Amino acid sequence: MFVLVEMVDTVRIPPWNFQRQLNDAIAEELNKKLANKVVYNVGLCICLYDITKLEDSYIFPGDGASHTKVHFRYVVFHPFLDEILLGKIKYCSQEGVHVTMGFFDDILIPPESLQQPAKFDEAEQVWLWEYETDEGAHDLYMDQGEEIRFRVTDEVFVDTSPTGPAAAATDTPDSGEKKEAPYTLIVRTHLMTLTH
Repeated sequence: MFVLVEMVDTVRIPPWNFQRQLNDAIAEELNKKLANKVVYNVGLCICLYDITKLEDSYIFPGDGASHTKVHFRYVVFHPFLDEILLGKIKYCSQEGVHVTMGFFDDILIPPESLQQPAKFDEAEQVWLWEYETDEGAHDLYMDQGEEIRFRVTDEVFVDTSPTGPAAAATDTPDSGEKKEAPYTLIVRTHLMTLTH
């Protein structure tokens, strides 16, 4: 679920932080820049693990800050395929069951990956599993807040980098387009704790 990723970046330390230890100032700047951000094709950055190498620092003309090339390792949330995780149902919609892990909310169980036979109850806005027993069928609801185990089957990275002025003019806030998450896990149910 969590992996260490080796990264390299040039860190800018402003002059008012020169009195601090270089490692402490760099660690703070790296966490400001990366913590709780999705790095494309890497995952959700959690926190700095350690700094492995510092190269020479430079001060460029017209900028009083120092610039240091840093090699470091970062803790990243990036579950491997077929990993089984535990989360809670955030809400249900026609596109499937949306799951949260508390720190990560972009987890989707599409309808075809639910335990079958399953159907969406429009009135209650929940998915239900029609569980067959010797006594007949029982409806087991996938209620909000219920714990759920799920298996990661796919991941989707979306490049959410800013676009140029021509593309930005067509994507006005009034256009009603839904903002896409930069990192989404596609999963299927594995073992559920359901009631009703």
